[in-house]
Amino acid sequence: MSVDITVRTTDQSQLTVMKEMVSMDKKGVAIPLTATLVIQALVSMAAFAAPIFAPTAAGDIGISATSVGIYIGLIYITSMFSSLWSADFIGRYGALRVSQVCLLVCGIGLALAAAGSVPVLILSALILGLGYGAVTPASSHILSRNAPASLMSFVFSIKQTGVPLGGAMAGAIVPSLVLFAGWKYAVVIVGAICGLSAILGQPIRRGIDGDREPARRISFQGVTGPLRLVVTHRPLLRLAIISFFYGGMQLCLITYLVIYLTKNIGMALIAAGLTLSAAQIAGIVGRIIWGIIADRFLKPPLVLGLIGIMMSLGAVATACFSPDWPYPAIWIVVIVFGASAIGWNGVYLAEAARLAPGGQVSAATGGCLFFTFLGVVVGPPVFAGVAAYTDSYSLGYLLFAGFTFVCALVAILSGRKKADH
Repeated sequence: MSVDITVRTTDQSQLTVMKEMVSMDKKGVAIPLTATLVIQALVSMAAFAAPIFAPTAAGDIGISATSVGIYIGLIYITSMFSSLWSADFIGRYGALRVSQVCLLVCGIGLALAAAGSVPVLILSALILGLGYGAVTPASSHILSRNAPASLMSFVFSIKQTGVPLGGAMAGAIVPSLVLFAGWKYAVVIVGAICGLSAILGQPIRRGIDGDREPARRISFQGVTGPLRLVVTHRPLLRLAIISFFYGGMQLCLITYLVIYLTKNIGMALIAAGLTLSAAQIAGIVGRIIWGIIADRFLKPPLVLGLIGIMMSLGAVATACFSPDWPYPAIWIVVIVFGASAIGWNGVYLAEAARLAPGGQVSAATGGCLFFTFLGVVVGPPVFAGVAAYTDSYSLGYLLFAGFTFVCALVAILSGRKKADH
């Protein structure tokens, strides 16, 4: 089937983008992209369910609702290591099969929380993290084989909208389930949705996993290999370190914005929650826009640098909030902050796939994500420590603004050197 497009415009760049986007279906991108987007959204929904059911569950379990931070931290700790372990399994069993297993593991991990005891909750978080961490290397492997090179950042960015989309799904679905069925049934139902989706993906598995190597060995070297690949590959290592600080900033924004707005600015809880939602929506839109910019107008490292400058300025402006600020001004700042601090991931993962040596996309992605998840684990506690010691959330935002600004400069300089060559 052929598709003819006639566009009367002097902008040849826009014409090229439109033609390539239409040709995506002919290259078989639509099904892999849809599958990876849905899988990413579902595992993210499972991970984001905990902060929503925590206030109700905490009383039954006999713990503080703030302990949910420990639960989330445990998820990302095991995600760090499962992202490293995934490469050999993806090579042997196929990226979609690994994604199906990840859905099942996330579903089981979340459902275990219904046991309502602290030891089982710890086990629940660790198991959920095993599934969460391996999904992105698997999806990067799939998309790197199917996406046109000229639309790599755009395709990866669309897939990465699954993370905030999963958060939005959790926010829309879990409260109603908790209200009508109780929190224990709610986590079991969400877990069952993940498991059912894994089964529904089976009909497309043969076409997507055609490159698997059934004879490939699973070895300890396969665990350490992705990390060694990143550490010994300077461009990948630079990208991974940038992601460490960007990931920390992203989680600090998501974790502490509502607390900061209610405690320091005097904003009502509902208004503060809506402000965070605006940041998440801006992140979804930002991921797509940054992907287009990285494909058509600027080199990806330059885009990552621009994003870093924006999130640094957003953090500085957020640190300057006071009760005297009008709400529209706060929302504008938070939208810019969210579009950058939540919107960088697609460009980052596409660049990791580009930089990966031949046939090692999943390994390079897993190795880079180890640093990303490490930043997610380390960042919020550091921010909390600064806030507690100084009694100022503003200083926490300023500290991380400094980190991300330096990373932005490094990204811009590396992008200019790349352009000069």
